[in-house]
Amino acid sequence: MPQIFVKIDAEKCKGCNLCVEACPKKILSSGRDARNKYGYRAVTANGSEDCTGCLNCALMCPDGAIAVYKRQ
Repeated sequence: MPQIFVKIDAEKCKGCNLCVEACPKKILSSGRDARNKYGYRAVTANGSEDCTGCLNCALMCPDGAIAVYKRQ
């Protein structure tokens, strides 16, 4: 079974949370970590083993901060 990985570029993320709302499996969460160099709290991916690879998060991101990878 392929594994799906969600990678978030914290320096590009503005914390708008559009991806959090778009994720059907709710594996993304609002940033609670340290702020990036622009002062935003980046979204984080938790439990990516539940990810289906639907790409909703990457498609919703206005800043292109999310990439979804599949390893077979």
